[in-house]
Amino acid sequence: MKIGIVEDEPVWREKIQAAVEKYCTEKDVSLQIYSCGSGEEFMKHADADLLFLDIELAEGEDGFDIAEKLMEAGSGCKICFLTSHTELARFGYRVNAFRYIDKKHLEEIGEALDAFLKTRIQDRMICCNDTAGICRRINLRGLVLVETSGRNLRYLMADGREYFCVGKITDTAQSLARFGFFQIQRSYIINLKYIEKADSREITLCNGMKVTIGRTHSKEFKREFFKWRMYFDG
Repeated sequence: MKIGIVEDEPVWREKIQAAVEKYCTEKDVSLQIYSCGSGEEFMKHADADLLFLDIELAEGEDGFDIAEKLMEAGSGCKICFLTSHTELARFGYRVNAFRYIDKKHLEEIGEALDAFLKTRIQDRMICCNDTAGICRRINLRGLVLVETSGRNLRYLMADGREYFCVGKITDTAQSLARFGFFQIQRSYIINLKYIEKADSREITLCNGMKVTIGRTHSKEFKREFFKWRMYFDG
């Protein structure tokens, strides 16, 4: 993943980059870091997943204007504003800012990176051997559910595709749990982001499918679903 930094003052730019690099070292995370001194320079590339952007830049540049240009261009980049004047944060609603960080508290960069990486947790592929022994690469972001199918597992994708692979549902549930999946009953593992609605007895998925919540899983499901919505919904 790519991290961008736009800060016109070299001293602050170096401090911000150092904070990101420290996070990468401590968390053993690999991130590409690109830093520059102006919004104009960044817009030539406009290639970042998360951008640390100073609100008040030199040459009359405005961080909010840069953010609006990125939105108009259809960029999915999340923006974390940096400022020495926290009262400016109230204008961030215009661009749906991800975070605001006071330059006096750059230690907050670590928390911002933690939160950002959680939102990208399903941006990965897994490999499963199908019943013919062929390795199937499955994109977790598009995986709706896993269910038992005889002695095998059925992986149902959001676009309707399905894969029948070997494996045990308990082992699969354990390996997928950290990516936002939950074993809701003995035969089903659900991607929490595809739940349309839920009550105490069953859930309804985005494709209209209903799945009963196992009695032994009910309390834990409520807790995990709440955590998921708190971090990722919207």
